Amino acid sequence: MDRVSGKLTIYFEDPFWVGVFERIENRKLSVAKVTFGVEPKDYDVLEFINRNYYHLQFSPAVETVVKDTKKNPKRAQRDAKKQTMETGIGTKSQQALKLQQEQNKLARKERSKKEREEESDRLFEMKQQKKKEKHKGH
Repeated sequence: MDRVSGKLTIYFEDPFWVGVFERIENRKLSVAKVTFGVEPKDYDVLEFINRNYYHLQFSPAVETVVKDTKKNPKRAQRDAKKQTMETGIGTKSQQALKLQQEQNKLARKERSKKEREEESDRLFEMKQQKKKEKHKGH
């Protein structure tokens, strides 16, 4: 049976506070990035998760290694404290975010190219119509 796990890392990226949601399911990591603005309180984060988690756009899944180890509760507490002291996000998360950013960029380029072509076609048709109207009277 595959396990599903999630993790939220909040860090300060000048001038905003940023949250990175990591989700691992079926041994694949997907990530979503959220900008909070001012430093969020614990109850703000909880409210955000309750309201908006299912509306987040997660990146495409990236293959990752999942370790199945049981941790001593004190060790887990120490690790959690260590993670709160660290800044930045994991490299797998960065890769997943970069992949999502690239896909959004390609989609945006494709959409804008299509709009430009449609606009040029429309202008061409208008010129042709104007040309025909000039010749009708003679």
